[in-house]
Amino acid sequence: MSLSHALASTVRTQSGRASLFLGFTAAALLTVASAHAQFGGAPPTTQVHDPSALKPPAGARVALVEFEDMECPDCARANPLLKDAAAKYKIPWARHDFPLPQHAWSFTAAVNARWFDLKSKALGDEYRDEVFVAQPSLANSPDLLNKFTQKFAADHHIALPFAVDPQGKLAAEVKADYALGQRVGIEHTPTIWVVTANSKGAPFVEVLDRSKLYQMIDQALADTAGAAKTAPAKPVAKKPAAK
Repeated sequence: MSLSHALASTVRTQSGRASLFLGFTAAALLTVASAHAQFGGAPPTTQVHDPSALKPPAGARVALVEFEDMECPDCARANPLLKDAAAKYKIPWARHDFPLPQHAWSFTAAVNARWFDLKSKALGDEYRDEVFVAQPSLANSPDLLNKFTQKFAADHHIALPFAVDPQGKLAAEVKADYALGQRVGIEHTPTIWVVTANSKGAPFVEVLDRSKLYQMIDQALADTAGAAKTAPAKPVAKKPAAK
């Protein structure tokens, strides 16, 4: 091989390696950007079409409202924070089902949770919490969810029936929650709001940065602090005149 041919071959080899390196680098950057968008970046603000669900239950000034998918990894990450916040501030936490169609067992898990709700709401919420903890080991397998659910029931000395929802009533409730989420405008899970009643501020604020959740609840409590004091007194029934 002549010197000129050798030099040309070396240049081509180095150029090919450089192109390969740049290709790998670009792919890595795209992967990082995608991961940041999925796990690190804040989701876009939800365009609320129907705000009827975004209010505290009767008698509460402030509450958390969440639309969740029990197979969603980000819902699993948000769950302990929301649980701790609701306990710390002693505020209601309304958990709505929004099982995404691409997830293999999230709808079944939502139905199971509602069956445990029939035993007690605390038990149903415990099931939800434990599903989120066990989520990585359940993978994409409905069979693994079924085994997990059977063990959960056995650990709580409950006989799990072969058909949890034979008449489809619980499934209908899950579908109703999903339809509610669609009316609200849900586009991702989890979608979380701090909601208020009789507030000087916004009646509901979406939690896009979960590191600010406690700050948002503090603000909501401050905005509703005068609501209880200024609430109109209930009329006192007049005693019938003595005859």
